[in-house]
Formats: sequence, C-alpha cells, structure tokens
Amino acid sequence: MTEQTVKVVILAGGRGTRLAEETGSRPKPMVEIGGMPLLWHLMGVYASHGFREFVVACGYKGALIKEFFHNYAAHHGDFTVELQSGLVQFLSAPRTDWCVSVVDTGLDTMTGGRLRRLKSFVGDSTFMVTYGDGLGNVDVRALLSYHRSHGKLATVTAVRPPARFGDLTMVGDAVTAFTEKAQAHEGWINGGFFVFEPGVLDYIDGDTISLEREPLERIARSGELMAYRHHGFWQPMDTLREKLLLDELWASGAAPWKSDT
Repeated sequence: MTEQTVKVVILAGGRGTRLAEETGSRPKPMVEIGGMPLLWHLMGVYASHGFREFVVACGYKGALIKEFFHNYAAHHGDFTVELQSGLVQFLSAPRTDWCVSVVDTGLDTMTGGRLRRLKSFVGDSTFMVTYGDGLGNVDVRALLSYHRSHGKLATVTAVRPPARFGDLTMVGDAVTAFTEKAQAHEGWINGGFFVFEPGVLDYIDGDTISLEREPLERIARSGELMAYRHHGFWQPMDTLREKLLLDELWASGAAPWKSDT
C-alpha cells in the first residue's frame, strides 16, 4: 500500500466553544491562519509526506467546509464563465492535487461516533486520523512506518504539552537560562495524529462515544495501542491566544509545519 492510497480522516465537526471569539460563525478547523483555514494547513502536513486522500468528518457549520472545497478551484485558480449558460472553463488549476471527501457526520456526534460513520470510506485498509484543531511538524510517513513495524491495532502520537509560561533555569536565585514559550519537559499527552487498523471501529458502539474514552481505553488495556513519540513542534488551537501564536509563526515565514505543498 502506497502513501497515496492511505486515507487521512480529519475530525472537524466539533463546536469549538473554547474559541468562541472565532467559532461563532464558523467551525474551528475553518479559522484562518495567515489567510487560509487551519484545516488546509493540517492537510498540507500530510500532503508534504505524500498523503493526499482526505475524508473530512464535519458537523457544526459543516456547510462552510463543503463550500470551501467545492469552490476551491475557482477561488485559487483563474477561469472564464459564460454567464448565459453558466459554463465554466478553468484557465489555470491550483497546485493542490488533493482528493477530499467532505462527509456530514451529525451535529452532536462525538469523535468516536464520527469515525464509526466513516466505516464505508476507510474500508478494510490502514488509515490515519487526526483532529482538525491543532498543528505539528509530525513526520507522518515515519509514523505510518512505525505503526506497520509493531503490528498492533492502533498508534497514537505522544507529544509534550506546550508550557503556558516561560521556562527558567536557576542556580540559587540567579537565572542561568530563560526560554519563552518553552515546551514542557515531563509528561506525554495525546497529540492526535493516529494510525488505525479497521478493527478499531469495532470498539465504537454509536454516535455518543468519544474516541478518547472507552474505545482507546479498551484498546490500551488489550495491549493493542502503541505510542509514537514526537519531539518536535506541536500546538493545539483551543484559545484566541493560541490562534494568535500560530498566526505569528506563519507571518514570520518560519512556521514549523510549513511546506511547499
């Protein structure tokens, strides 16, 4: 199985209430970083490693996600339209050669339920899953290789949580090192960027099931969940402060997740 045939599922249906300043009018994955939706940036991470087939599980204000991709070629390329007939001829095509399925998985469906509703889309093959509200420079090709090497049912990417405050190194009362916005040095958390075998869906009973609770807890207890340790950049977008941080990184021209895709 090549990278091109491994599908990437992006969970993009939540309400994003902790970022209410932005999500009152659009779903969180459509909040813009540098003029493009976070969802587009996230897909670019996968596409830069050769994964270009996506399934977006939408719910809250999902019509905005559908509109974005349905009209992507028109918004990012040139065209001629005959107004009487409505016939459109594209004069240039966007560089983005992705195949995107946008699927309504219900307004109040939980993360596990959304994934379960996509069973017909993922089929009988290994697939990848992530959340639509965070970014990282995860080497997803290496992640997939790691998953295949251990032969278990599921792999989760383990990350260090970003520290809320600057990191001080002290000798006595003297500060010997100061690192602003450091990453936490201890503890690992779920950073998303999963790789699953289809058997994971058997652990999800219905729409009300959160992927992070019973399914992954049961899979872990059965010894079928492995962790891929990511030591690089990872940043969720749960607050306006975090959104502005991602904006600043993109504007600097040196965003860690940036690719040429």
